[in-house]
Amino acid sequence: MVVGIEVGESSNCWSRDLMTQLVRMGEDGGRQVSYFGGGGSRNTSPIGQRSGSRNVSPSKQKVIKTKPRGLDEDTMTKSAKTPHPDVQMEDNIWAMLPEDLLNEILAWVPLFMIFRLRSVCKRWNSILLDNGFLKFHSQVPSHGPCLLTFWKNSQSQTPQCSVFSLPLKQWYRIPFTFLPQWAIWLVGSSGGLVCFSGLDGSTFKTLICNPLTQTCRILPTMHYNQQRQLTMVVDRKEKSFKIIAANDLYGDQSFPIEVYDSKLNKWSLHQKMPTANLCSSKMAFCDPRLYLETLSPLGLMMYRLDTGYWEHIPAKFPRSLLDGYLISGTKSRLFLVGRVGLYSTLQSMKIWELDLVKVMWVEITRMPSRYFRALLRLSAERFECLGQNNLILFTSWNQGKGLLYDVDKKVWSWIMGCALQLYDSQVCFYEPRFDASIY
Repeated sequence: MVVGIEVGESSNCWSRDLMTQLVRMGEDGGRQVSYFGGGGSRNTSPIGQRSGSRNVSPSKQKVIKTKPRGLDEDTMTKSAKTPHPDVQMEDNIWAMLPEDLLNEILAWVPLFMIFRLRSVCKRWNSILLDNGFLKFHSQVPSHGPCLLTFWKNSQSQTPQCSVFSLPLKQWYRIPFTFLPQWAIWLVGSSGGLVCFSGLDGSTFKTLICNPLTQTCRILPTMHYNQQRQLTMVVDRKEKSFKIIAANDLYGDQSFPIEVYDSKLNKWSLHQKMPTANLCSSKMAFCDPRLYLETLSPLGLMMYRLDTGYWEHIPAKFPRSLLDGYLISGTKSRLFLVGRVGLYSTLQSMKIWELDLVKVMWVEITRMPSRYFRALLRLSAERFECLGQNNLILFTSWNQGKGLLYDVDKKVWSWIMGCALQLYDSQVCFYEPRFDASIY
């Protein structure tokens, strides 16, 4: 189901059913969420449906109990237990709920339901601008990983965006009309922010946005006006972010590393990669190390942002590697994902991890043959790969689905959805957050 996040207004701010559900959720520490629509059915649509006027007795109301916001969200339904089922819920009492308590309760509401709650009244419509709400929201567990797909309408060229929530297994449509009308392409995401690179006339520019708050910021231009390989990292503790620009996008030219620091609001120049190495377009950032794959010779280079020095990693790449991607994991783990095999009947997909002690690639898993045949129908078919937080996503042209691998759980699973069926769509992992600031 794909839904929008546009919101409206309603004069009935303190609906008895709504407040009963929100108060019960707050009393249980945010673990019990009674969804709108009655009958205990899960309804994650932010808009398009309104709660009925029928009042449900608290003793009979069904409640959905969920683990807070993670990928392992389990759902079960059971009868709510209330010590005083005959207590009359007075609207004028709940209308006097302290604002800090209300903000704390709303902070535990699933992210994509916040947009539906904003249609209750003007006060809740401005909840995303409330510093009290954002403070509590920053302290609750993350919603969990999502996939963000970006493309442009083939006729109007209007930017389009859909988000797939892995915990909720739902697609959501997010308006992207706030972006400038440039030729833009998706770079990546970190900490709730999404990075784009674009061409404004003859100038390459970089912009940062928060899709949930619909805010966007154009960064200062880099020292070299070239389309660069970019990666972004957000530091939530410091409330800042950095963008690292490596070589040009196609690896044909070598430029000094440039780093944008949001605290300084400027790009700084760093050392240039040694000229003896021809760099490919594959790179990964494992703070504070930037890894780049080299083609001549085939190998791995590392640049430390803290010391400002390049270092060659003498780890030999696996034999018969046809194409590979560098993927950053948690706790500075670095993965290599690639297809191996000289003949189409013997090809397979493998995942290795860099052992920094032994300085070698260690195979951790091989894609099961049934998944490999379903992902790549032809031996020469191209695939794309991206990863974040030990999750690795595989996509291929005209497949209409993605294959997800969880490194920690060692589980393979398919992701279906209309947003992955578009041949020109761009995908990245995304962690939705209201408190992610573009400054």
